[in-house]
Amino acid sequence: MPSFDSLPLRLPLKQSLARLGFSTMTAVQNDTLPAILQGRDIVAEAATGSGKTLAFALGLLETIDPKRFDVQSLILCPTRELAEQVAKVVRSLASEIGNVKVLTLCGGVPMKGQIHSLKHGAHIIVGTPGRVLKLLQMDVLNTSHLRIAVLDEADHMVDMGFIEDITAILGFAPKKKQLLLFSATYPESILSLISELAEDPLMIRSQTPLQKNRIEEIAYRCDEKLAAIPDLLVYHKIGNAMVFCNTKIETAAICDALNHLGIHSIALHGDMEQFDRNEAIIQFRNGSATLLVATDVAGRGIDIDGLDAIINYDIPTQTERYTHRIGRT
Repeated sequence: MPSFDSLPLRLPLKQSLARLGFSTMTAVQNDTLPAILQGRDIVAEAATGSGKTLAFALGLLETIDPKRFDVQSLILCPTRELAEQVAKVVRSLASEIGNVKVLTLCGGVPMKGQIHSLKHGAHIIVGTPGRVLKLLQMDVLNTSHLRIAVLDEADHMVDMGFIEDITAILGFAPKKKQLLLFSATYPESILSLISELAEDPLMIRSQTPLQKNRIEEIAYRCDEKLAAIPDLLVYHKIGNAMVFCNTKIETAAICDALNHLGIHSIALHGDMEQFDRNEAIIQFRNGSATLLVATDVAGRGIDIDGLDAIINYDIPTQTERYTHRIGRT
């Protein structure tokens, strides 16, 4: 793959890439970045873990003017966890530019602090649709100077019923803006909406066939799923794993049952307060808990270094959700 040096990126971004150890582009970065830097609207489909975040982050940071203290870029994500992950990448890349403020606006945390931060201005907003729309309607968030809007994991946002919120949010932005849609999958439900949201978008499908081969998928048919988990951990020598359930109630119940069996487990689902959700991820990342039992809220945007396995306690209701779950490895 070509080097990032082949792109017309500002020097501070190239310095950030060098500091982070990025030299050559992945397929999705090579396929999308030239078009993004030309100002094209794009709809990009690429596998989980292929480098989508770096692609759109570089594109929007290339256009940022640090001297103009208004919202110039907006990134919408389906979950708080993904928004935090994306914001972390953007901040890291922006560090060499200097004076670029990235603000995360998500539900589950008090609005008071977010409103206070907005009064001091921001260049880039990363948030979930519900909270971003609420702040726009309250007239405390101004996107009248927006240059680029990014919909990350757009199919999942449609799946979660956010399309009306997204349409309303884009209505607060200038008609002339660049729109970037990124996702690992694009079902028919979102393809019909692209023509309404984007202007002559470039459709890109980046293929990374070798990536799938690295994930070994094994299915077990068993009568007692809960009792099978300790055996699986021993048999496959699993030190840590994410266990996915389809409902919040079952997630909490399975987590309690695993702890009762002596396997230190921690739950993660949408009914938990943001502080508790963050704490759960921290504990799992630092090895305090062996298993993270979660709903599909953890299916995207959570990257755990050295994750041994994904256990689908329940079969997901959609193929796309299965793709995202196993992509956590």
